[in-house]
Amino acid sequence: MAPPPPRVQELQFPHLDIPITIQQISPVLPAGPIPATPGDTLYLSNLDDMIGARVFTPTVYFYRSNCSNYEQKTVTTIVRDALASVLVPYYPFSGRLRERKNGKLEVFFGPGQGALMIEAQSGMRLVDLGDLAVPNPAWTTLIYRFPDEEPYKVIDMPLVIAQVTRFSCGGFSLGLRICHCLCDGLGAMQFLAAWAATAKTGKLMVVPEPCWDREIFHPRVPPMVKYPHIEFRKIDDGSSLTKCLWEVKPIQKCYRISREFQAHLKSLARSPDNSTCTTFDAMAAHVWRSWVKALDVKPSDYELRLTFSVNARPKLKKLPVKDGFYGNAICVACVSSTVSDLVNESLSGTCGLIREARLGVSEEYLRSTVDFIEVDRPNRLEFGGKLTVTQWTRFLIYESADFGWGRPVYAGPIDITPTPQVCVFLPEGDAESNGAMVVCICLPDSATQKFKEFLCLMDSSDKS
Repeated sequence: MAPPPPRVQELQFPHLDIPITIQQISPVLPAGPIPATPGDTLYLSNLDDMIGARVFTPTVYFYRSNCSNYEQKTVTTIVRDALASVLVPYYPFSGRLRERKNGKLEVFFGPGQGALMIEAQSGMRLVDLGDLAVPNPAWTTLIYRFPDEEPYKVIDMPLVIAQVTRFSCGGFSLGLRICHCLCDGLGAMQFLAAWAATAKTGKLMVVPEPCWDREIFHPRVPPMVKYPHIEFRKIDDGSSLTKCLWEVKPIQKCYRISREFQAHLKSLARSPDNSTCTTFDAMAAHVWRSWVKALDVKPSDYELRLTFSVNARPKLKKLPVKDGFYGNAICVACVSSTVSDLVNESLSGTCGLIREARLGVSEEYLRSTVDFIEVDRPNRLEFGGKLTVTQWTRFLIYESADFGWGRPVYAGPIDITPTPQVCVFLPEGDAESNGAMVVCICLPDSATQKFKEFLCLMDSSDKS
């Protein structure tokens, strides 16, 4: 009998170059009339416009060769035509962003805007790319960036950028960049599902009907900030944490975490009063502590922060969002701790702090966030002492991305090293997966072995 797989498995990916040839770059305009004309604008809420949303979310989707049903139409044509169709009900994605005098963003419409489609080809085969289940920074050529594009640029950019790359084996990838200002993760899945269903069926499939409604998150008059919002606090980084991650480019490491190990962590993280601990609470606490220990952050009294997004839709009772709302309806929850307290605290203690922060996101907290941004609009990303955990395991990304060629082999981000203080929890791509997740995190090379040991609970001090 074969031995059981390890509960924590370090995943490997090859270091390679993927040469591509770009064959065509063209705009994709809505396939029919839209309720906006040149000169029109759309309001973005402060949740859409917070500094952390002023980014593009890059993802890639791989598909095996299975084009027998589409001999008369190329993959690119099917994907482009479906995008043009969904840009009618999702017409804001065909606009552009601009900044008003007060620094706030809005969507505006002008002639000839639309999304952007890139058609590319590679002489490589999918099998040459290694294990497609493991996010690989080498895949960056499969997601289009403009020459000399500035980091974090969103002003006057196409809001959907799609690159279809055909491989010599007949397989292909779809590389996407979608502007976070227009949608959060759940909203992006809604848009993606409509696009994929439209491509698969050959007719417009939009369920639910998209809803803009950003005005429901308009700031109060006068603004009422009722929480300290330490997630936005400006901190001068006097610790070794940021220095060790930004002075030398870190390494992206990925680990498969079995369902059994997740359950084991939850049991270790259970508090004495048996308060409910989610898998996310336990995993976030364990990864944060392991990361800080491996980095050996100094000084010990330095204040660290863990941030993560919380979907506020279920919290909204007074003004609930409509079914089909795809805008940003998330709050940034934040936990703070000194280095000393974090590394010496029990796992259950850290888990309790995360649970408290997660449950602390309420309708009033969301309204306070909107008002805080209105009063003191942050104009730069704050990295001081921070780790941000992004939870993709709650998204049906594989189920949403069947464009007619079946479930993608991989769906998700590829390279987090440009933002090395971000950790991503991904669903395992195998359709037969039993609940495993993939954790992607950045570390300097000197800390990778220590992190693996802490993550695997090889250090006895982590077992309580």
